[in-house]
Amino acid sequence: MSRYAWAKINLYLEVTGRRADGYHELESLIVFAGLGDRLDFRPAETLEVGVTGPCAGGVPAGADNLVARAARALADHAGVAPEARIDLDKRIPVAAGVGGGSADAAAALEGLAALWGLSPAPGDLMRIAAELGADVPVCLFGRPALVRGFGEMVERAPPLPAGWLVLVNPGLPLATRRVFEARTGAFSPPRPWTTLANDVRELAERLAERSNDLEPAALRLAPGIGRVLERLGAAPGALLARMSGSGATCFALFATATEAHRAAAAIGREHPNWWRAAAPILHGKLAGHWRD
Repeated sequence: MSRYAWAKINLYLEVTGRRADGYHELESLIVFAGLGDRLDFRPAETLEVGVTGPCAGGVPAGADNLVARAARALADHAGVAPEARIDLDKRIPVAAGVGGGSADAAAALEGLAALWGLSPAPGDLMRIAAELGADVPVCLFGRPALVRGFGEMVERAPPLPAGWLVLVNPGLPLATRRVFEARTGAFSPPRPWTTLANDVRELAERLAERSNDLEPAALRLAPGIGRVLERLGAAPGALLARMSGSGATCFALFATATEAHRAAAAIGREHPNWWRAAAPILHGKLAGHWRD
């Protein structure tokens, strides 16, 4: 049994306040790109997590591994032994603003529920997901979403047009906590997203009226992000260039697959050490998620 964990992209991310417990309040429009990690599940007598793939080097081991934490949390909730072998083919960069670990944890919750023959209520899985991390609930939701609070309030986004993304990471891991601590200035006013765009160009125009409020802080911590944004914005056909999440992965929005693949290839030739990929925006949770 296998499960895919798709890359999470914040098309915009606005920080609207800070709570008494220190968590920041956010508003974000999130989509998933058609590339990600793969998790394979099979029975075992203990809990085992193996990690391979081009981005395996940055995955925490032991108790800090989010997939293992998700497995133990689900087992505790269901009152079963956490017995499974999970093999993670890691292809999304770690600490990169695209929810790599969070998507893996969400995939582990659903994959292990199936492997162990569990039928938890959706609300129960969401509560477990929220305890694992701010991005895990939306990754469990797995479709275009509007996210508020610190990430625990997730609802379906208005319909979005088809579009393509080019993702680029310069190899600069950024800890989310550091970026939030470096954020300065006033908070953005709450502005719920209600836009219905006829095509991806109109979507880009509406997104340009929003921002990623963490981008200035990330640029101070990792100035190399600015080079990525400049290169993405200069690509032929790029409609919008922006950082995702807390960085350092940035994206550009394109209308066609041809434009996106050409841009990714050109950037790869110029900057072979940058991680890059072209992928479509996914519009449905069932699009390629399960492979049994």
